[in-house]
Amino acid sequence: MSKSTNAKIPRREASPADMTRAALVRAALKLFGRQGFDGTSTREIAAEARANIGSIAYHFGGKEGLRNAAADYIVDTIQTIAGQAIGNLQEPSESETGDPEAARAQLFTALERMVAFVVARPEAGEIVQFVLRELSHPTAALDRIYDGVFEPTHRRLCLIWEQATGEAAESEATRLTVFTLIGQVVYFRIGREAVMRRMGWGAIGDAEATKIAAVVTDNLSAILARRDLARRHLTDRKDRKS
Repeated sequence: MSKSTNAKIPRREASPADMTRAALVRAALKLFGRQGFDGTSTREIAAEARANIGSIAYHFGGKEGLRNAAADYIVDTIQTIAGQAIGNLQEPSESETGDPEAARAQLFTALERMVAFVVARPEAGEIVQFVLRELSHPTAALDRIYDGVFEPTHRRLCLIWEQATGEAAESEATRLTVFTLIGQVVYFRIGREAVMRRMGWGAIGDAEATKIAAVVTDNLSAILARRDLARRHLTDRKDRKS
């Protein structure tokens, strides 16, 4: 009797080399974000990863290659999270040809997922610190992050916004609006310490992130309502003139 074709294919276990490589990337992400590229030695990275210092050259060709690998890790991580909310960044989204209400629902989902990751997940802090360093002093690593995450994610959200509101995806107003939606979420990570002090929170976890998401989505509702009102007024004026 033959085996079922639906049998699960067992996952390949990570080799020691794979685990070393992953540990070095995570260590570099953490230390480069905290101390900066120039302020971090390969010896510190190896110690943080509990790896031989020679493994950095072996796996990445050196410190610069490791920085690029950390950037690629950020791209892979955020593409996965963004894909769950707004679809594959490299392929057309159903929302681009769907109805406005579906597109609006997707915007709310995107913001909620963004808050859940950026605000509540500990690893997001290391990613944001690394990116902020790159934004302050751009290198080839920022190019990888921009091309892999920033530009395609922003462009996709703009397309969804067009479907939701009728406003052109690449208009200046749409692009600025989408930056505003993203920026309010990111603030709660970069201003985390100030937010906790002012709110009297000992930490920002899932419960706090839920409260933040409620305010962020309320802001989106207000923006959409304002757009709807302006469109109705414009329609009314046209009707009166005709």
